[in-house]
Amino acid sequence: MLALLLICEHTLSMLKSAMDKKEKAYIIARLLRNPNVDVGQLRELSLSPHGYVNDELRRVVWPKLLGLDLDTKMSAHGKSKLLEHRDYNQVVMDVKRSTKRFPPAMKEEHRGKLQDQLTWLIMQVLVNNPQLHYYQGFHDICATFLLILGKNIGYLVVDALSRSHLRDFMDPDMHRTNTMLNYLYPILDRADCELKSYMQKAEVGTIFCLSWLITWYGHALDSARQTVRLCDFFLASHPLMPIYLASAIVLHRREEILETECEMCYIHVLLSNVPTNLPYEELIGSAQQLFHKYPPSELAEEAEFDYYDSKTMKNFAKFEKGIGLHKPLEKRLWKDSKVEAESSQTTLFKVTMWTLTAAVGAAFIAAQYVASSLNS
Repeated sequence: MLALLLICEHTLSMLKSAMDKKEKAYIIARLLRNPNVDVGQLRELSLSPHGYVNDELRRVVWPKLLGLDLDTKMSAHGKSKLLEHRDYNQVVMDVKRSTKRFPPAMKEEHRGKLQDQLTWLIMQVLVNNPQLHYYQGFHDICATFLLILGKNIGYLVVDALSRSHLRDFMDPDMHRTNTMLNYLYPILDRADCELKSYMQKAEVGTIFCLSWLITWYGHALDSARQTVRLCDFFLASHPLMPIYLASAIVLHRREEILETECEMCYIHVLLSNVPTNLPYEELIGSAQQLFHKYPPSELAEEAEFDYYDSKTMKNFAKFEKGIGLHKPLEKRLWKDSKVEAESSQTTLFKVTMWTLTAAVGAAFIAAQYVASSLNS
């Protein structure tokens, strides 16, 4: 009987998840019917479970989040121009090593064509923006956008991101990137002083989460679905959100860390290996709460991050004004979680009724089945 009840409960849970996705996809598709859709509304939808739900919707939503005009004609350079670039050989080597970023069942011939497109996409961005410097890990981000959006739209999105969210990573040196990493300990200090002290005593530093930050977790995660879900979140967020998610992951693994010997090598190895079963929807919520409680501008001095001189922050502020979002994201979206939940419930209410009806019906059928089983 217990086993049967558990099966019914699992079935209902799966049914609810499928219905949640369906109702959310309906809401997003309905918003997208408006050619002047409110980017603020689209951003808020990235914060709740399932993000933008499926790749078909992402192909429309992701460019809109960046205010892109998909009718813009791109100026593509020929191969001879790409070959002249200082980073061409490094890009080719990194792309050749990027086989894990493509579906494992993909035929080698198809993967080879996509890798050629990935090299093309990266080099077009670099040649069109000579002020940018390639870094190892940029190809991981580009691979995600290539696979979801295709070569041409993928280029437009990456080109925009390289001048906003990713701009400081593309400096000639890693000074600004390292100071972004410095946010980790001020956040931990406020959220869990004991954990922060333990990690500092072990001198574990921040190198373990460098790849998380500069690849948007694409290098650390084996699951393409998880990587894409995080892209939903980061595209709709402040550029420093990846370090807040890193803090949320460290806090989530608190017990594991404190049970590990207080030595740099042991804790570094523990944290460098990201578990496959982390609850990312829960962690996204935790990262939002950390961002709201400890905004990056307030921690900048402690992190030794020149917030107002950062090219990423300057360009992101310009970008927001350009798409009509004049109130800074740091002050606008990251509300108290209770208020945010109430707002989401208001948005979803009308479409939720049929989901509730279906779930109650399924529960009734399951209960009848259990009752008949007991009487037989």
